[in-house]
Amino acid sequence: MTVAPRLLRWYDAQHRDLPWRRTREPYRIWVSEIMLQQTRAEAAIPYYERFLKRFPALSDLAAAPVEQVLACWSGLGYYTRARNLHKSARLMDGVFPSAYQAIRDLPGVGDYTAAAIASIAFGLPYAVLDGNVMRVVARLTNDPADIGAGRTRARFRGIAQGWLDRRRAGAFNQAIMELGATVCLPRAPRCAICPLAAMCEARRAGRQAQLPVKLRKTPPVNIAMAVVVVKWRGRLLLWQRTAASRRLAGFWELPSLEQLPEGHALQAIGTFSHTITNHHYRVTVHTGSGARQARAADPLYWIPIKTLTELPLSTTTKKALRLAGLLSPDS
Repeated sequence: MTVAPRLLRWYDAQHRDLPWRRTREPYRIWVSEIMLQQTRAEAAIPYYERFLKRFPALSDLAAAPVEQVLACWSGLGYYTRARNLHKSARLMDGVFPSAYQAIRDLPGVGDYTAAAIASIAFGLPYAVLDGNVMRVVARLTNDPADIGAGRTRARFRGIAQGWLDRRRAGAFNQAIMELGATVCLPRAPRCAICPLAAMCEARRAGRQAQLPVKLRKTPPVNIAMAVVVVKWRGRLLLWQRTAASRRLAGFWELPSLEQLPEGHALQAIGTFSHTITNHHYRVTVHTGSGARQARAADPLYWIPIKTLTELPLSTTTKKALRLAGLLSPDS
């Protein structure tokens, strides 16, 4: 199956103008690929631009305290990514590795990310395999195998590697991901405008909407929670997660109802939704005021409101503070 020529012609003419596609500088490509591990391209753009404005070079990232890195990443979620970026920057000693295995050995870099960086930044012939690429492979080959199985992923990686244009490895990888992200969509594939429609076996069999197959599905978990915005003399009551936290260590949070002493006059001002993988949170935000000493297992602190943008705040805390009018929409 000769995929590369048609795919690359389409990509050259139709690809989205994303900021990380305007460079081959490995540091910037690395930052973008780490962000894109769990985030859609459109959502990642403002974070990418803000991050590079704050840390324009590898040396800037390595020299910064991790708290500043987390604060700049705040709102993007999956904060282990930011910690791994910071850790890797310090390990590199100012020089980004140019060999595939050295890139693969960096904290937070797996097979997909290593292949993306190696091919885009250095032109190395390694095919990427992410969810978009697996969907394209499954449909073009009309393969009903469970993509949640490791052996299927290994086989699909081999197929993508066979399709790879070794002379334009970076462009090919971006092209096949772009196809999956914009045309070969999960629920409604846009076959009428697909450059590979004529060679798609699933389309020929009328099965494109049923592929790919993923048998292992984790049921969603719905969780209700409440947080309280308590202000006093230009300060806000917050608590900080300790290093022992399984996630979000070092981040600042609003207190829950249980962390406040009895007697606080509270008023619900609204709710919002927040999703982390298969966990769906419905968060109710309350407001209160006063200087009562709060009691909690984790100590609570009065933090100046004017310093909020300098702190690593969790995404739920940011959403609650926006609802309360204490953070701007773009903070």
